[in-house]
Formats: sequence, C-alpha cells, structure tokens
Amino acid sequence: MVKCVARALLIAGGLLTAASALAQQAPAGVDSASAEQQQRVGANYWKGKGDSTHPVVVKIGDVELYADEIELYSDKNRAVATGNFVLVQGTARITADRADFNIKTKLGTFYNAFGYATVKPQPARPAVPGALTVPVSTQDTDVYFTGEMIEKIAARKYRITKGGFTTCVQPTPRWELASNSILLNLDHYTLLRDAVFSVKGVPMLYTPIMYYPTKKDDRATGFLIPTYGQSTLRGHSLHNAFFWAIDRSEDLTIKHDWYSKTGQGIGSEYRYNFGGLTSGNFAAHILNEHSTTYANPDGSTTTSPDSQSFEIRGGATQGLPYGLRARVNVNYFSSLVTMQTLNTNIYDASRNIRNYGGNVVGAWHTYTLNATVDHNEYFSDANNSRLTGNWPRISLARSERPISGTPLYASVNGEYAGLLNETRNNLAPETNVDLGVNRFDFMPQIRFPFKRWQWFTVNTTLAWRDTYYTRSYTSASDLTPIDTPLNRTYLAATAQMTGPVFTRVWDTPNNGYAEKFKHTIEPFVNITRTSSIDIADRILKTDGVDGIYGGVQYTYGVANRFYAKRPTGRTSIAREIVTVQLFQTYYTDQRQAQYDPRYTTSSGGAQQSNFSTLSLRVQAAPTNDLNMSYTTEFDPRYLSPRNLSVSATYNWSGRLQTTGGWSKKNFIPQVPGFNDPNLLDQALNSTVNFHARDNRVGALYYFNYDVLHGSMLQQRISTFYNSQCCGVALEYQTFNYGGVTSGVGVTADHRFFLSFTLAGLGNFSPFNGALSGVPR
Repeated sequence: MVKCVARALLIAGGLLTAASALAQQAPAGVDSASAEQQQRVGANYWKGKGDSTHPVVVKIGDVELYADEIELYSDKNRAVATGNFVLVQGTARITADRADFNIKTKLGTFYNAFGYATVKPQPARPAVPGALTVPVSTQDTDVYFTGEMIEKIAARKYRITKGGFTTCVQPTPRWELASNSILLNLDHYTLLRDAVFSVKGVPMLYTPIMYYPTKKDDRATGFLIPTYGQSTLRGHSLHNAFFWAIDRSEDLTIKHDWYSKTGQGIGSEYRYNFGGLTSGNFAAHILNEHSTTYANPDGSTTTSPDSQSFEIRGGATQGLPYGLRARVNVNYFSSLVTMQTLNTNIYDASRNIRNYGGNVVGAWHTYTLNATVDHNEYFSDANNSRLTGNWPRISLARSERPISGTPLYASVNGEYAGLLNETRNNLAPETNVDLGVNRFDFMPQIRFPFKRWQWFTVNTTLAWRDTYYTRSYTSASDLTPIDTPLNRTYLAATAQMTGPVFTRVWDTPNNGYAEKFKHTIEPFVNITRTSSIDIADRILKTDGVDGIYGGVQYTYGVANRFYAKRPTGRTSIAREIVTVQLFQTYYTDQRQAQYDPRYTTSSGGAQQSNFSTLSLRVQAAPTNDLNMSYTTEFDPRYLSPRNLSVSATYNWSGRLQTTGGWSKKNFIPQVPGFNDPNLLDQALNSTVNFHARDNRVGALYYFNYDVLHGSMLQQRISTFYNSQCCGVALEYQTFNYGGVTSGVGVTADHRFFLSFTLAGLGNFSPFNGALSGVPR
C-alpha cells in the first residue's frame, strides 16, 4: 500500500514540473488550470481532460489538484475530478477514484481514497521558571489513512467511512486500525467507533470506541492500548487506561480492570513535577470482587466471599520557605489477602506492612531540624498486627563544632518522640496491648580526636544523656504498662581506636588488571563505659535508645582492605576492590546483648549473653560492572552460623543486568528463635534483564525458590519486541500462594499478560505491576 502511494507521489511530483502550459484564463477562484484538452463553456464552467501521464492540473492557493478529468464550476465554488485523482496540500496527499472539492473552503469528499499526512513536532516553548522541562521529539510522524469515503472537513481534519489508518511506514504496515467511522484530527486526536486492531493483517483486538492521539508532542491525551491478562485465581482480565496530559508538568491516568471470575476494579495515578523540590506521584485502586467458587485437586470446592478493598501508594516532595523541605509517603491497603494475591511481584505479594507518614527537614548554619510522623503496621496474619511509628518525632541538633582554644569538639541533640507500639487482634480487641510512650531526650557530648599518627587514631567521646518517659512498666518483674513517668540519666564515655594499621603495596606495571595493589590490615577496638541505670528494666522499649544498660562494651575486630589502581580513561584511580570485616562485642551486662542493633540476629530481645554474635562481612567490587557481598553471624557459644547471605550483581554494557542471592537461617537447637523448624528459611533468587542496544528486543526473567521446602515461590518471564511503529510485550508467571500467604481459594496461580504498543500511543502497566519490568 505504501509503495503504491510513493509511486503515485513521484509521478505527481514529476507532473508538477512537466504539466502542459497550454492554460487558458483560469475560472474565478482558481490560480491556474491546465490540460491537454480543455474547454470553457460559459463564464462559470471550465473542463479539462488528460490521461495518467499528462493529467489535468489545477492550482488553488497552496492546493494542487491532479486528475484525468476535472470540471470547475466557479459560481458554485466546486471542482469535480475523476480518474487517478491526487490532492497535494503541504505535507498532505490524497489519492482517489473521484473527488468533489470546494475551491473556496478547500474541503471536499473523496471516494475510494488513500492519503497520508506528516505531523510536525510542536515548536519549542519558552521555559517557564520552576516548570518541568521535557525534551520534545524533533522527528516527524507520518499518518496513513484509507476509506471508501474520506471527507476533508477542516484543514487538518478528516471523516473516514469504512476505512482505517496506521502510522507504520513499512511497505506492508505491521499494524492497522480499521473502523466503519473514523474522525481523524491530525493535530489532536483520532476517534474510532467499532475499531478492529490488526497486526500483519490478522485481527487481534476489538474495541467499541477508541481515542488515539495523533498530536506530535511530548505527551498527548488519549486512551492507551489495553492489556490482556489471564490467571487461575481471577480468570481472564482486561486492563484499560485513559491518559490525560493535563499540562507540561502534570498528568493523570485513569485505569479500569475487569476480571471474568471475580469482578472489577478502578484506579488512578496522578504525577506532577513543578521543578525544584516540588514533585509527586500517587496511585489508588479500588477492587470490588464477588463470591467465587474454586475446584480443589481432591474434588472438593472452596468459596471465597464477597470483598471490597482498596490500596494507595505514592510519595511527594515539597519545598517550603526558610530552607525547609517536606516529604510525604503512603503505602496503605485495606485487605492483606487481596494485596498479596493481586500484585504480581514477589515483594508486594509477600509484603505484610502498611504505612503512611511524612517529614520536614531543614538546616541553618550549624543547626538541623527533623520533624517526622509515620504510622507502620506489621501483619503476622490477616487479623493480628503490631503498630509502630512516631506520632510525631521532632529533633533539633547543633552539629559538631570546635570549642575555641581547645582540641575539643562539642555537639548537642534534643528530641521529642511520641512512640507508637501496640499489638492488635481484630477478632479480640480487648487483648490489645499498648506499649506506646512519649519520650523527651536531651544529649550533649564532647569529642576529642587523637590524629597525630596516621597509622593509629583514637576518637574519645563523653556524653551525658537525660531521657524522660511518660509511661513505664510496673516493676522489673511485672511488665504491666502503667502511666507512671520515669526519668533516666546516665554518663557514657566511648573510645574508638583504629590501628596500628599495616600496609603493603605491590607495583604491577605489566599486570593487565591494575598498575598497583595495596593491602591494609586495620585492627580496631571500641570501648564504651555507661554509668549504672537502675531503672533500665522498667523502661518501655521501642528502639535502641531504650535498650541501653549500664556497664562496659568492648567491640573488637579487624578490617582487611584491598585496593587496585586501575586505568580510567587517561588517568589511573585507586579503588577499594575487596573488604573483609570480622568483629564481635563483649558486654559486662548480659542484658545488653538483647538490644544491640549492630547485629541482626541479636537485636529485638535475643538471649542474654556476655558475647554478641561474631559478624563476618565481605564486600567485593573488582570492576564497575561486578559487585558481590557475603554476610554471616556465628553463634559464639555453639560455634554455628545463625544466618548466611550471599548476593552478586553483574552489568554488561548496560544491556545485560543479572542479580542473584541466597540466604539461610540455620537450625540451632539450643538457641530460641533458631530451634523452631517453622521459623527457619532458606531462599534463592535471581534476576536476568537483557535488551538490545537499540531496545528493539528484550527479556526479563526472575525467580524466588524456597530451598528449605523445595518449592518455587514464583517464576516470572517478560519479553518485548519493538519495531519502528509498534511493539508487543508478553509476560508469564507462576506463583505459589502456599509459600507466601494463605486465605485464598487456590494454592497456586498461573498468570499471563499481553500488551501492544503503537507509534504515538503508549502502553501502561496495570496497578498489579504486570509488564512493569520491575523485579522486586
């Protein structure tokens, strides 16, 4: 089809210069009219005849008409053309068997017609202070259209009957939209009724109405290409979206989801960026599901009840006067089961936390302010949860400054915190336990750094702390919270010693990897002496500030660091390629081991002990494209690792990114928390993301495997193909509900999604994250 049009345009272009000059005086309203055979019949009628090689040529302003025969009626402002008709107007071309054209309005009707027009990019607009700057494409877009009848109803607007259009420029268009009624507005939109979308001539999709943006701009308002999906749990699904480009700095997407088995949902996403510190992105979704019955493998059935749920996600930043900056965030859902079964990525599907909050920060000279409110609820199942957060937490600090005339540095911090800490049971609210408390904290400190020797440094800090609590436990043995205040004061002295540092350097000029290597061994010892705190066991413990006990802590360890001086462009830069740290803490008060946040398996009320776990941490980054890490914590009494974790990431030329990880929680019969098989886990996960340099093809694969129970939690593969004018994306996922959540009608889900992309018309990711290409 495109080849035929190109051939016709070449002929028309040649005929424009070679047309006969035997023109008589043109009728009124016509600049010129010429033909091999022409005649004037009266003052208002002119007729010209020609053939395919010597057509009749009529010029009317910027419009040129070519045909085998053209009749002009100047009193009626009418031109009637038959046989190989071609209209040329700027970048627009229309060919037809015959045409009825108004020489005054330059509008008309064309029969059995084909046309194309070029949509120019919008001119660059002047920058608006504080507005979002979006680069505008400089390439033109060609729109091809055909129909049994094409009516030109405005300069750049057409009404097409029984036809279609495409923006594909290939000889055989890869896609086409066909409809009985099309309203084509080249500078704004295309509206189709009863439209059929075809790929390579094969019908793929029907929609009763479609709004397609044909405006060549950075963004355009219109309906996006629907996404089709299928899953075991919710059946067939169709996800539709309407995109509203409100202005240069904000847009709104309205989404609708239909599920054949369970019901439907509606959602929206609002984004804005007004420049500077002002931007935001918020999404909301409401899901209305009816009762559904599922067949089980054993022949029984399970019925899920009616349900209504919602989910809200988003965040925003806002610049404020006086150098302040505000942030807000929300990640809230009404139903744990719905949230975990609706989302397609393993992160959201296994997430059991809902939260919202915000903070305001500011800095002036040596002072900083941080005011935070956050509300976090952690679910162990659909009816039991724990509430934590700050409502609010306000801290004002004076950063460290030297004390004039001395080698000392001083700083001070003050804080008020309304701490949330409550266990909840929705089925039995009377059993809820509220350990929330208001806390006032004040801590000045003085630091003395000893830096005379590079190979041995000592930082000594002396701090005094006064903390007031509005609530407390009844006694150290009776952990009943009461509204009796407590005031805790203590003095803490800390000495952080590093060294002596041992260093060795190797020159390797002929080494293909690095010019030099350097190895440092850095032993360190940190000693903290805290004065006695007699009321420590009566404090309601929420975070590390509350879990402080009197006594001495000795943290000791060694760090091995390996450096390589590698060529980077025309210079060579030394970088740390491997770091190995091994450290442990000894406590004179065994209770201190229960709340030390430096050790992941020792904090939050672990066993009392004089020794912390022995922590080993390894980081390796031999190149910019490869990095690896390994961590483990050994139980000091039973000489067994409590947990192990390995992860690695590799990036090849920006086209291949791979990540992998393995983690394990070991079984130790004598250690609470590690002696219950139901609390153990061992997991393996990996992600591979590949795309061609030109982003024409790509694929994404990732999985999560439960090694302990020998089950695949989920596998997900997405692939896409993009041509010049269209693209297609596919995704398939298997998901094991038994390994993540419960309370649903099926134990596993199989999901499939399909989406198309057309030139000038984007696609979208449904609210559940399908085809998002974002492994979590």
